[in-house]
Amino acid sequence: MSEPFGALRQQLVEAATAFAGSPGAVPDILAGIVDDVDRALREELEIFPVCHHSPASALAMVRRLREKQPKVIYLELCEDLAPLLTELRNCRLPVALQAFASELDRFPKDWGPLSVIAPITEASAEYQAIAYALDTPGVELVLVDRSTDHVFQWQPRTSEASDEAAPGDADASDEDDAGDLHGDAVGIEIGDLRPRFAELETHLLHHGKVRHWSEWWDQYVEQPLVEADYATYRQVMVLIGSLFRRLAPSGAERVTVDEDRERYMWTRMREHLATSGVDRADCLYVCGAFHAASRVEQFGTGPDAAPFEITPRTATKWLYGLIPSSHSAIEGQFGLASGSVSIAAATWAKAVSRSKLATFQLEGQRGSRKRAARPAVAAVEAGPVADQLTQFLASPPDLHGFDEEELLGWCVDIVRLARRNGYLASTADAIAVFETSILLAGMRNRARPTPYDFQDAAVTCIEKDVIPGRRDVRRLCEILLGGDRVGQVGYDALPPLARDVYDRLTPIGLDLRKSTVQRALLDLNGHPELIPCSHLLWMLRYLLPDGAVRPIMGSRRLGERSIQESWDLAIGRHQRYIIELGYEGVTVEQVVERRLRRSVYAPDATAAVALRAVEDSILFLGSRRFTDELGARAVELLAAERTVDDAPDVLRRIRRLLAHYRATEPELPAWCASFVTAGYAHYCTLLPTAFVDDETGVRQVGAMLGFLFTMEGLALSLGCDRAQLEIAVRQSHPESPAKVALLWAAHHQLGLLPLADLRARCADLLRNPLVVPTFPQYLSGFVQALEPVPKLAAFVVEVMSDAFAHLPDPVLLPWLPTLITTLRDQAAELVPVLIREAGRTFPATLPAVDAWVPPWTPAAGGAGAAGSGAGSAGGPAAGSAGRFAGGFAGGGGEAGFGAAGGSGGDGFGPGSARWDAAVPVLRLLAEHPSACDGVAELLGFPGDGGGEPGWLGLDLLHAPAVPGRAAVQALLASHPGTAEALEALLVAG
Repeated sequence: MSEPFGALRQQLVEAATAFAGSPGAVPDILAGIVDDVDRALREELEIFPVCHHSPASALAMVRRLREKQPKVIYLELCEDLAPLLTELRNCRLPVALQAFASELDRFPKDWGPLSVIAPITEASAEYQAIAYALDTPGVELVLVDRSTDHVFQWQPRTSEASDEAAPGDADASDEDDAGDLHGDAVGIEIGDLRPRFAELETHLLHHGKVRHWSEWWDQYVEQPLVEADYATYRQVMVLIGSLFRRLAPSGAERVTVDEDRERYMWTRMREHLATSGVDRADCLYVCGAFHAASRVEQFGTGPDAAPFEITPRTATKWLYGLIPSSHSAIEGQFGLASGSVSIAAATWAKAVSRSKLATFQLEGQRGSRKRAARPAVAAVEAGPVADQLTQFLASPPDLHGFDEEELLGWCVDIVRLARRNGYLASTADAIAVFETSILLAGMRNRARPTPYDFQDAAVTCIEKDVIPGRRDVRRLCEILLGGDRVGQVGYDALPPLARDVYDRLTPIGLDLRKSTVQRALLDLNGHPELIPCSHLLWMLRYLLPDGAVRPIMGSRRLGERSIQESWDLAIGRHQRYIIELGYEGVTVEQVVERRLRRSVYAPDATAAVALRAVEDSILFLGSRRFTDELGARAVELLAAERTVDDAPDVLRRIRRLLAHYRATEPELPAWCASFVTAGYAHYCTLLPTAFVDDETGVRQVGAMLGFLFTMEGLALSLGCDRAQLEIAVRQSHPESPAKVALLWAAHHQLGLLPLADLRARCADLLRNPLVVPTFPQYLSGFVQALEPVPKLAAFVVEVMSDAFAHLPDPVLLPWLPTLITTLRDQAAELVPVLIREAGRTFPATLPAVDAWVPPWTPAAGGAGAAGSGAGSAGGPAAGSAGRFAGGFAGGGGEAGFGAAGGSGGDGFGPGSARWDAAVPVLRLLAEHPSACDGVAELLGFPGDGGGEPGWLGLDLLHAPAVPGRAAVQALLASHPGTAEALEALLVAG
């Protein structure tokens, strides 16, 4: 039997033997490569080897389709993606076919959601075959590759191995977010040609004087094959595929999967040939060159091919659609060099223009110029196989000459583009880029400068290690040579949810298909018809990633309603995410409901997560039934929790929800009442353990106490027992200073520790030299205590002031950064409380500081309080008048209702109406202390310190059981004229 490649085989074996010095692996490999080419070309079913996104493959495909006019095209693409191909008419390329699954069967749960994509560009042989088959009557297109379900069936079952075995994960991002269009979907490689042997690739790059694989492929394969005849193209591609296949590590997981794919495809083709009865001479098998050199036993359509059992699909529910793609997304998905797909598109356009070839394009295709088709050519019968490899390998490539006009245009345009982006480029730089491009091409043994030489020359001559803007010169070259073209899915090819989104946002008056960021201004009062648009935008803001829908003005929180809103919309740029929402439901509201329900029933769901879902349900859905369901789930999660890590978040959210319901509903929902009672019992039970647990922070314990104290009134009204809280507090015995301070605050709130005793304990700590180094930790606990006991704000200011006054510098200075970071990270909402309280306590002007006496000192008296509250700069007053004034002003008294009371919520402080009414009283008492002392003696409170100023100033007037109240009433009844004169004096003051 005549062997067309016998001479080539003998020549390669002799050369390899002479080079190696003895027979070995190299001659066997070279001989095997020739055998693979011979085997592929002898197959009666014509095999068309391709490389993904290769202009040379696309041009060869166009020529072969015009000549052969096959009736059946077998294409290496997932067989279940076939129904999507007709929707390509409604899209602007590049786009990607996608299969998506969130409801998994027989797959590990941590794999979900599953996503498979297959990008399609115009400069690809696959698209030319698809366009020919769909627009030519009588032509059948059959997808023969494994289904998307089998893609994951053949993946290893461990997450790590899954990541390694995935054909490609998108890890590159573009400045316009186009590089993330594919997300973390598994990419289906159609015609992947890249060496699987790292040392071989390194060797090729080094001796080819190129930086990366894409440049090597363009220089040594693409350019020589662009104008090659079909026979030469076919043999060279099979040769390269066989070379990379034989050098791949044997037994590798990826090679095993590729061999199973080949068995799958040949089995499907034999089944179709048997059922359709079509002649194999009228068929064309389009696959990657790697698969064209297959050596599996199922290879071929002959009767002696071994059978292959195809396993059934799982019950996983797969959803299919089209998503936008881009050149940068394809590069990131398949590990190509940045800009390589754009350069390939430019090469394709130039080759088509030069060859005057009529390419195939789907009817109605958007974004491409329709080229007139040439008259049909009669089918060419396949003749005997002739050796084209020997001449191709022995002779230099017949490349086109140096196109000086093209290079000059590039140089002028890159300088213009660089100036627009902030570079100080000039005509001299354009000349330098031109000359450097030619120089680099000569140094690299190239007949003419390539786009990669031009890129290197532009970076060298223009960038000069300085990037004034956000784009470097290499990126500008990519934009110049074709740019990162971003595809778009047409309206008719969108899922129902995406079409519904576009329809509902029509009143805004913007073209949301544009890929630019657009500003939308919504006047909700003047145009009430825009309120549904605003509601939809807030839901999209919740569902889509950052940047797709971004509010500039307006907010959506409980109890708020925006009058005007401003939005930055980039829906066209993030079309992929809206399309994937269509895989989850028919409407946006359904998707929101499903995600909220999924979040609260997730294995790691907590009560805080459920409360957030309740809040989102109120904001976006307004369904009382669904909200109550989420609330009931929150009660279950809270009761099941064994930690209090989320206590701060739980406290903040339940407070907000209770305030909302009290303002909008006649009564609280049943789940709210259950949550409060369950939380009260839950936190009472865990409180003693949390106090002594080192892993439970002070912030969490403070939030627990905040829940118990602030919800106490509601909990008691719902049937809880206060004794449970008192027992829990008494059983708590913390050891860390911060938690000890929290416990003291809890004792004070329960009435077990008077403020005077608390002040005395802090004074003892400051006097103990062994405790002084740890006093800042006590202070941190007191700051956290403002959450459960807000009325301690004045006392915390007092303690902090004493700390700054008495702590030595070696202790104070290292502690200050810790205090600042702690307040910022754990108690940001408590800082304004301390600042307001300090503003009420300390003098407002610098001169008043010198004469100011802290109101909590024993000798402060009334003037100190008056100085801090009423702005008086006088000295301290003495006797009962001073104590009375100090208590009335709330300057640190235990029951005072001045600054401390103001923080506690009674509304009395500087600037309030009650404070303005009290100023004349303070002034009168300070000016006439003897009269005050006399009145105090009549009432049974002598001026030698027997009475508490705060008690005298507040409780005497309001408490019904205070001793001395009858004496006050009798005194006023006996001397009505004095009371009337005092009233006139106060009014006049």
